[in-house]
Amino acid sequence: MAWNDKRPLSPHLQHYKLPFTAYLSVAHRATGIVNSAAIVLLVLLIASAAGSPESYEFMSGIATSWFGKLVLFGFTVTLYYHLANGIRHLFWDLGHGFELDSARKSGNVVLVAAGALSIITWIVAAAA
Repeated sequence: MAWNDKRPLSPHLQHYKLPFTAYLSVAHRATGIVNSAAIVLLVLLIASAAGSPESYEFMSGIATSWFGKLVLFGFTVTLYYHLANGIRHLFWDLGHGFELDSARKSGNVVLVAAGALSIITWIVAAAA
């Protein structure tokens, strides 16, 4: 028997139900990372335009494929989510919205805003 077999285990994240705001916080950090990676891909696409016509055609082909459009749509959602949640954090910095009910409502507004702005952006882009 090992020396620590009888010691109680500390509670783990699997035993807790995280609050809604905690998930939004994790998502905010994750979207920041995703946006950094997506910006690198967009820079490659733009840089290919400065290169040869073949390189631009290759990158443009990837971007206009169904998978490329899915990635670009995902980037749009993460960008708007990070923006909306950043605005929410600015209000928090001013001392507004810390009450539990207010934090939940503003979190829902962030999710709806990110989804609506993404859809509107793609509708406008498709019409152009």
